[in-house]
Amino acid sequence: METRIDEIADGIYRLSTFVPDIAPPAGFTFNQFLVLGDEPLMFHTGLRRMFSSNLDAVRRLIAPERLRWISFGHFEADECGSLNEWLAAAPQATPAHGQTGVGVSLNDFADRPPRVLGDGEVVDIGAGKRVRFIDTPHTPHGWDAGVLFEESTQTLMCGDLFTQVGDGPALTGGDVVGPAIAGEDLFRYSALNPEMSATIRRLARLAPRTLALMHGPAFAGDGAAALNALADDYDRRTRIARLAA
Repeated sequence: METRIDEIADGIYRLSTFVPDIAPPAGFTFNQFLVLGDEPLMFHTGLRRMFSSNLDAVRRLIAPERLRWISFGHFEADECGSLNEWLAAAPQATPAHGQTGVGVSLNDFADRPPRVLGDGEVVDIGAGKRVRFIDTPHTPHGWDAGVLFEESTQTLMCGDLFTQVGDGPALTGGDVVGPAIAGEDLFRYSALNPEMSATIRRLARLAPRTLALMHGPAFAGDGAAALNALADDYDRRTRIARLAA
């Protein structure tokens, strides 16, 4: 198992592991993101079985002991399965998530006390990097779902939004909406709900320049347009579901 490293924005690195046996023949990527600063932050920990590969990748960038913050989109094995392994490797790191994620899962699961992040709260990790937590309940799934937005680079770490299959480039300016629609058709992974498109459009108002996908390539370009197009598709799906009810 090999974890590749690519800088997708200034000081933000994508750590990507491709698994060909998932969704064959295209395969599937699992991505973590390391944001460098005086207090480095990792978004997603990866599966426990990927820990050693991801740890080796981080070691090529910084000493793991330097990690100070560990966060993720929602409580799920590929997002936070190896959280406690990372806490052991980084004794000064603090797990951080929204109030629901902490109350429902992290207070019990994490080996160290977690930090509750309020909706819209900004954590200054130094070296010009400011990371904002945004609650996105049930979007795309998970009561505790949330995303991170790094303000200086306008990078949205969007968790499972835009999930797609394949092993493409680390960073693309091409279409990420069409592959995401195909991914939804294949996996049916989203928790369709009346607030879903409104939540995604709220993210579009951030005008991100980079979209850091957990499953797929990072996107550089008009992030607002991509998010609004994705919201349009979920509006369509919600209408179909309502008519079928």
